[in-house]
Amino acid sequence: MSDEVDTGARGASPAPPQLPPPPPVYPRQPKSPGLAALLSLLFPGVGQIYNGQLAKAIVVFMLFVSAVYATAMVDPMPFAFLIPFTFLFNLVDAYRSADAINLRHAGGEPVEEDTGVESPAWGGGLVLLGVVLLMHNFGWLPLQSLRRLWPVALIVAGGVLLWGSFRKASVGDDPDRAGEA
Repeated sequence: MSDEVDTGARGASPAPPQLPPPPPVYPRQPKSPGLAALLSLLFPGVGQIYNGQLAKAIVVFMLFVSAVYATAMVDPMPFAFLIPFTFLFNLVDAYRSADAINLRHAGGEPVEEDTGVESPAWGGGLVLLGVVLLMHNFGWLPLQSLRRLWPVALIVAGGVLLWGSFRKASVGDDPDRAGEA
């Protein structure tokens, strides 16, 4: 015989054809940031409900309603500024919260847990807001007489932000105190 090799005689079968690898399977994200923002665009607080943050949704809704109420009943200045601020906060928060939920679900980069979302401070803030508005309705606390003092709220808010920033910077500079914050 010639130099031909008879593969059939030895029982060896030809190698199966190489199949391409299957396409990667991406897990479905539990929350859609775009949908959360869209729901919040339709009505303040609905995006937070979609994200499963009921306490935050109630607070966002009450802040929006309170801003509209105070603009109409107390004084347009400064309460008219609170309407777009609350509305934009609502949109950004819904989007970022859905994104953070997805990152935690995927086991991706560590996301700082938002521990203040369902804290008693939200409920306490609503109770305080309700008491102030109720006192205004009964005439015990005329909010119109306080309209000249509204810049004090800006001063306090700015001071709190500065204090938190300085505190975070000082803890970041000293590695021994990093666990204290």
